[in-house]
Amino acid sequence: MRIAIVTDAGQTLINGVVNTLRATSACLRHNGHEVLLLSPDDFPTFACPTYPEIRLAHKPYARIAASLKAFAPDCIHISTEGPMGLAARRFCLRQGIGFTSAYHTRFPEYLSARSILPKALTYRWLRWFHGPSKAVMVPTPHVLKELEQRGFRHLVLWGRGVDTERFKPVDEDHACIARPLYLYVGRVAVEKNIESFLQVDLPGSKWVIGDGPLREELQQRYPDVQFLGAKPHHELTSYYNCADVMVFPSHTDTFGLVMVEAMACGVPVAAYPVAGPLDVVAQGRSGILDEDLSSACLRALALDRREVRAHALEYSWELATQQFQQHLFPIQGVKKRPANLLAGRSRPASGL
Repeated sequence: MRIAIVTDAGQTLINGVVNTLRATSACLRHNGHEVLLLSPDDFPTFACPTYPEIRLAHKPYARIAASLKAFAPDCIHISTEGPMGLAARRFCLRQGIGFTSAYHTRFPEYLSARSILPKALTYRWLRWFHGPSKAVMVPTPHVLKELEQRGFRHLVLWGRGVDTERFKPVDEDHACIARPLYLYVGRVAVEKNIESFLQVDLPGSKWVIGDGPLREELQQRYPDVQFLGAKPHHELTSYYNCADVMVFPSHTDTFGLVMVEAMACGVPVAAYPVAGPLDVVAQGRSGILDEDLSSACLRALALDRREVRAHALEYSWELATQQFQQHLFPIQGVKKRPANLLAGRSRPASGL
């Protein structure tokens, strides 16, 4: 099967969306499918307002249309709601092609936190964007329920996985670290609520892995915290294994892939009892969820790291990719399809 995936997340970025699409594409190819991943990396770009590290595609419609026509996909999945996603959506609607989409990121909460747009307005726009989608893939049951209550339709679950061969317990030199070590991994941005972690008075030391618009300001305000910057995904295992607790202070993430990666290394999670952690963390087994983040951090220290990893082993990219594939919509199932996309093509397997 030929699967086209369109995303606004440049593949050089370090975030959960990129890691999810990379792992999903690898699994699909391993299973014998052809995958076309269209991202801003191959397009002229401009800096995202308020977040210049993110590059958005500039007027990508013509090249996306040409690429999709040349690839002649059996299924089209639109992963994000930016310029690339909008262009792919426009192409599909113009050609009468059914597509699926995904809800990875709580843009309404992010934009509200930055005082850019009210949440109600952004949710209204997102309902418009995902309205024609044959299946809107969401990562957890809590997120699905929330979106249902906000009027979204055609919602289905698409879980996440973890590479347990890459992310696993390894021996690290801990001699120079003031214990306990509390680790945060993710964007250093207002929507991540990172300051609630930095403000907590805890014994030991704190590390922050990641970059973002708040890094310079927070580094100055919290000189006792080590800000180590962004690290390549393949290097994170060493940092996870140095930690005693992985702290995840976000109230807005839809999943929080870094939590599963840390747990796969045997590192317990301390987080708030909100969507994301509620679906990912096994309370009292792989982490502690508490409205008092300080209490969660301290109680997580007592958890058995072997049990923490055992919970993470329940997450599989292969299983998550099977879910993704089952939700895809075959283009041949749409009445109106361009002849040049149909020419010489056989029907896809009925397993969709």
